[in-house]
Amino acid sequence: MVSEGAAGRRAGPVRAEVALKTITADPAAPDRVRRVLEQALVFTGASLAAVYAPGEDDGPLRLTESAGVPGALYGLRESYPADGSSPVADAHRTGRPVWLGPEHLAEGAPEWRMSVRDVQLAALPVPGEGGRLLLAVGERPAGFDGDDRACLALVAEALAAPAPPAPAPEGEPGTGSFGLAMDTGRVEVGDALLDLFGMDREDFDGRVETLLARTVPEDLPSLMSVVEADHMSIGDRELEFRVLRPDGPPRWLRLRGRLLPGGEDRPPRLVGTVADASSLRTEVTDVARVQRLAAALATAGTVRDVSQAVVTALREPLRADRIALAELENDRLVVIVLDPPDPEAWPELWRSEWRGEWPDAPVRAMPTLAAALREGRARIWPAGSDVLEPALAEVGPGGLAVLPLPAAGRMAGACLIGWDSPHDFGPDERALLTASAGLAGQALLRAHAFDAEHELVGMLQRQLLPRRLPALPGGVAVARYLPATAGLEVGGDWYDVIPLPDHHVALVIGDVQGHSAAAATLMGQMRTALRAYAAEGHPPDVVVSHSNRLLTELETDLFATCAYVDVDMESGTGWCVRAGHPPPVLRHPDGATEVAEGEGGPPLGVLDRAEFPMTALRLLPGTVIALTTDGLVESAQLDIDTGLARLAHELSVSDPADLGLVADALLAGAHRADDVALLLMRYDGMAVKPLREGWTVWRVPEAARQARRFTRRTLRSWAVSGDAMDTALLVVSELVTNALVHTDGRVRLDLTLVNNRLRVAVTDASPRTPVKPNVGWEATGGRGILLVEAVSETWGTLPVSGGKQVWAEGPLDR
Repeated sequence: MVSEGAAGRRAGPVRAEVALKTITADPAAPDRVRRVLEQALVFTGASLAAVYAPGEDDGPLRLTESAGVPGALYGLRESYPADGSSPVADAHRTGRPVWLGPEHLAEGAPEWRMSVRDVQLAALPVPGEGGRLLLAVGERPAGFDGDDRACLALVAEALAAPAPPAPAPEGEPGTGSFGLAMDTGRVEVGDALLDLFGMDREDFDGRVETLLARTVPEDLPSLMSVVEADHMSIGDRELEFRVLRPDGPPRWLRLRGRLLPGGEDRPPRLVGTVADASSLRTEVTDVARVQRLAAALATAGTVRDVSQAVVTALREPLRADRIALAELENDRLVVIVLDPPDPEAWPELWRSEWRGEWPDAPVRAMPTLAAALREGRARIWPAGSDVLEPALAEVGPGGLAVLPLPAAGRMAGACLIGWDSPHDFGPDERALLTASAGLAGQALLRAHAFDAEHELVGMLQRQLLPRRLPALPGGVAVARYLPATAGLEVGGDWYDVIPLPDHHVALVIGDVQGHSAAAATLMGQMRTALRAYAAEGHPPDVVVSHSNRLLTELETDLFATCAYVDVDMESGTGWCVRAGHPPPVLRHPDGATEVAEGEGGPPLGVLDRAEFPMTALRLLPGTVIALTTDGLVESAQLDIDTGLARLAHELSVSDPADLGLVADALLAGAHRADDVALLLMRYDGMAVKPLREGWTVWRVPEAARQARRFTRRTLRSWAVSGDAMDTALLVVSELVTNALVHTDGRVRLDLTLVNNRLRVAVTDASPRTPVKPNVGWEATGGRGILLVEAVSETWGTLPVSGGKQVWAEGPLDR
């Protein structure tokens, strides 16, 4: 209900009587009954008002007209037995009004028990002959008070006038009109109507389905409800819908129709008119504006989308000068849109509370607004109201409307609409404001949840993917991730770049089945597993095989695809392993591209003992390798072979000098129905290649001396001498001795010289990491690691397949 304070509510019956007299002054108006019912919504706060009338020979009480929300939301039926126990039947038999609250409705008979709790119901006989009844449903906790009951009685009296005559069913339809036979679906239309649908007379086959095919799919359900006889039995219907046009945006059309009952030799027919909505009167006098707002809010995903839809639907039709939409958070109104957005157009309090883009307004500074929010009713103050505080009065000196936005049993926010010039609030505007407030509140609550979940999804995705890619020796890597635009659930696409010893780099991309929290969790597990197995020093096929075995042992029904490429940045060679994933695409330095098909294995988690063959790759300096998920190369309209060919072509015409621009260009036309992950690496080759030599240490008494001899000979060939030679020999002696004494199995010594830095690495078969001992001054051993730490710049251990590697490194000019 729209109110104007306590005095306005007390004058409700008086105002309702004036409005009803205005409407009933023209008894021949075709929409008179519906407009009378709308006054019940305006003046009593009811969410539904309907008329029931007995059928022929005192048959069941049938629904003939309604206004407000659909009766199906409350479980109301289109007919009730006249001798039954429903409220309309009781009012029909006794001739007295029936007023029922939630406790009575909950105990009612199953055939009329309400499907929504905490509602009030009223059934009033319509004076005069005919036995018609007025039914009203409201959701206010206080129910229908004395003024509300008086208003409903006035509405029932206004309904007593005879219904306007229905148009004659005979004759050909005129220009812009139609006649639909409900039994055959054949429709007779005028030339003007065909022109509105963009059709020629010779192209029309007389079937209603041909016209429905031209409508926007989102509007088809509401339009179908009009051409179904069961829905049209409730009286006149009016709605707006859109039709597709080949040469421009969809066109809004307005349909008015009524079902004419059939006779013995005549089937029921739906007759009505269709007109261009843009050419009709622009005043807000019917539910078309609410319908457009509902259509816009249905597709609004974010809070900003909701606010813009509300501004578009209300400001221009109401000719308002200002409109503000705000969310209610504790005792503050967090403004989400101001129109106009200029601070000078708003009162001083609003400007002083400006925070960033919009202000935050304290509710306690505007007690009148706080009272409206507590009451939960839309309120209107005409020009000259002296009860408003300046923060509100200056928003609308010519008139102010405050719309609390209810949703889920609480206030989601408020909408303020202000006029500078004196504004007269008509009954149609009041109905529009009331209906718009409910729609906006529910949409705002959904959008707020959408935004919160979207932020949570984004945060989760950012945590699961690498924050930044590492710097690579002899190469550059960039990555992109695009979430799907449909839905909110986080996807399972991931990528990773893993630096490995000896200037190897592992490029990983994968996709877990589905879009859900379970898929995201599994994606994190698989990324961690691949990284861990790679760090252990396993070859690519073993890394993928171990990850497959891990996934099969997890209690999940999901599977994952993966592509793993191990690149030797020194030699420009690589090995690729695929597990049900699209192959990598190579762009060679001359611009030629190649899809590295090769043999692959099944997706991870499908077979516990699967084989994952390795495919050799050869990379020349300047080669770009592209790894992607299927969201970029496959969709409902694009097969994967065509998608890979398109990716290869776009990669061939790109400039690999800036991989970031290349990645952005490749994703420019991506289908966003699925997540997309893209990983690019350009192999440049290492400017300085390391010098390497290795030695297998035999377990013989002279093993340490042989290791030192190998080291001395190798370093001399590298022109290393002096103190650097002595330091390297000491490190080799201690590390080799520790490996021989404390481990079993094979021991290997590796020397690497790059950029004037020497690295000594000893690999053994024991996974135990050496620890620094705590030895006393009298001890004769146990100081090997302490000596290595003292003479080296840095040292550490790495896990390798089945064992570990202990290494020490330092500059040669030490």
